[in-house]
Amino acid sequence: MEYCTLLILQKRRAYVSDIIQSLKEAKLIVVEGTLYPLLSRLKNSGLLTYVWEESTQGPPRKYYELTPEGTVFLNELDNAWKELNQVIDHIKEQ
Repeated sequence: MEYCTLLILQKRRAYVSDIIQSLKEAKLIVVEGTLYPLLSRLKNSGLLTYVWEESTQGPPRKYYELTPEGTVFLNELDNAWKELNQVIDHIKEQ
């Protein structure tokens, strides 16, 4: 889920409900109680930051975005994912 969340935030900064909606559209069902700890951990690791924005529908909202360190980490995850896919494809072809 970490990888999927970072991929979403690579495209645009997002509010928690936006992230959940994107994950649901990809058929990955996640609830806020699962996502908030993940976002906090990524922020505390320096991979994400957030900005508060006023909302026309209630209190200000926290929008998350990747930091430069988060982009580097995401590239590392992407490379690891590609390598894993190559291994799996190789095993399937044997």
